Amino acid sequence: MSATEEVAKKPQRIIGYWLSDKKSKKKNWLDFGQICRNHGFHLVKLDLNKPLEEQGPFSVILHKMTDILVGTDEKSISMVERVETYVQDHPKVIVIDPLDNVRKVLNRFHCYSAISIEELEKHDVFIPSFVELTSTDPVENLKKLKAAKVTFPFVCKPSPSHTHAGSVDSHKMAVIFNERNLSDCEPPCVAQSFINHNALLFKIFVVGDVYQIVERPSLKNFQPSESEQSIFFHSHDVSKPGSTSCLNVLDAGDASSSPPVIDKNKTDALVSIIRQELGLSLFGIDFIVTNDTGKYAIIDVNVFPGYEGFPDFFEMLVKYISKIVTEEEAREKVSESVGWSSPLRRYSYKSSENSDHSETVSPMETDVRFIHPSLGSGLTRDQDDSGFDTSDSSDERKSKYRPSHCINLQSSVSKSVLPLSKTSSRDLLPDKKS
Repeated sequence: MSATEEVAKKPQRIIGYWLSDKKSKKKNWLDFGQICRNHGFHLVKLDLNKPLEEQGPFSVILHKMTDILVGTDEKSISMVERVETYVQDHPKVIVIDPLDNVRKVLNRFHCYSAISIEELEKHDVFIPSFVELTSTDPVENLKKLKAAKVTFPFVCKPSPSHTHAGSVDSHKMAVIFNERNLSDCEPPCVAQSFINHNALLFKIFVVGDVYQIVERPSLKNFQPSESEQSIFFHSHDVSKPGSTSCLNVLDAGDASSSPPVIDKNKTDALVSIIRQELGLSLFGIDFIVTNDTGKYAIIDVNVFPGYEGFPDFFEMLVKYISKIVTEEEAREKVSESVGWSSPLRRYSYKSSENSDHSETVSPMETDVRFIHPSLGSGLTRDQDDSGFDTSDSSDERKSKYRPSHCINLQSSVSKSVLPLSKTSSRDLLPDKKS
């Protein structure tokens, strides 16, 4: 019997998914539907205007509801309530990702605060000094900046990392060089010390147990200046593939002979810690390598990013979904055989600030697929659309980098994916006694 026939004989499991119409059109979900069927799943687009009970039953709910979660209108609130009601009534359904965990990333200040932990610093990874500014009073803001050790120049970013109805306001930013231009800050915003990094940004795209790194252009080096006017920019414009912004061009004295070599051990630790701390499976991390120390500075985290430059994204996604569903089904069978069942959903986390993470029982054997143009011809240019239009992707007309191969960082394993560690996610959870 062929593998396809074996899959067809298994009881079909349903993945309910939701993305905005705009984002759905930018990714070929018909292809994803076929890949799902090859793995024994049926893909169904959710209608959040109706009760989910009428559309299921679902084994998995896959979504990018960020625009809805930040909405305060009655329609958005009702949509969220329908999802939460279904999950509450069906505690075994796997949600990628749990809504409460997604909410942690919707505000930059809250997100930075959540991941500013000593565990990262042990691996030479840190969050540049930051503070939230809620006032238009420059004197009050200067006091806050000094108390938080935020230095000039700093980047002023809107506190909301996502806005309702697809607005781009959350990506309008500014570089502030001196005290006299503090009035250019538009609250509520997060002020974060700017770290010189030779105009090179690294994006980590995480799909459950796998992550991949791609290079992007970034802001050039800046110095404090009493005379320099504030620079206003859109983060998409300066960090999209193939950007030609003047803000990406290093000054003559800053030209770097070679880009930094990324340390896989550091990125392994970075991904594991952030994944555990936020309780997410589909997310992106933006980091830079500091010019002076070589440490890694995290400057942004986003939910369900565009995965631009991530080859075989759909295949990797459905493999991850298949893995966690199979693990959950096996765990349920064991539970039933010994006469008990777990009240916790697989890959769910308690969201209360005073509660511990709920335990998971499967190993976090995370793999990495690494694309680094400085190490070889890993990227080629393409003029196609980028796919998901999310917080790290640009418009339809932008050029796109497409990987021609993945670089193997460890010869003892597969050429396409590399194991992160054999440590279980339970081992990585904080001690509940502490």
